[in-house]
Amino acid sequence: MVKKVIKKVKSSKKVNMLKFKEYFTTGEGLLRLGVFGTFLGHGVFALQVKQSWLPYFTSVGMTESLGATILPLIGAMDVVVAFIALFYPIRIVLAWAAAWGLWTALLRPIAGDPIWDFVERSANWAAPLALLALQGWPSKLKDWFKVRK
Repeated sequence: MVKKVIKKVKSSKKVNMLKFKEYFTTGEGLLRLGVFGTFLGHGVFALQVKQSWLPYFTSVGMTESLGATILPLIGAMDVVVAFIALFYPIRIVLAWAAAWGLWTALLRPIAGDPIWDFVERSANWAAPLALLALQGWPSKLKDWFKVRK
């Protein structure tokens, strides 16, 4: 009896691992990977207080000192968003990621960079927005805090 249970558990692990590998070849899986990479990369840069980002704070009336202080908090938030998008894409987090990605892309032309710096960063907000669309637009408040099964 115990051998049967162990055999069943082992075979179910193989199936689940196979499904996991196959999942990341789907459109949704690839979007999850894209959002993960974008937010993890930006999060690590922010945790390192990337100096070239400080002028974006001054362009909206903050000081560089304040920017240097809050960049690690922003970085930590981005890292958390990255992992949530990869493993448990809650709709409210995807909406936040899309809004945050749009805002940070818009900061470039606001700070005086060419509009193409905004265009180049379209995927930073469009990928989480597409993943949100695949999850389904929430019809009730509680649906914002769910993941499509």
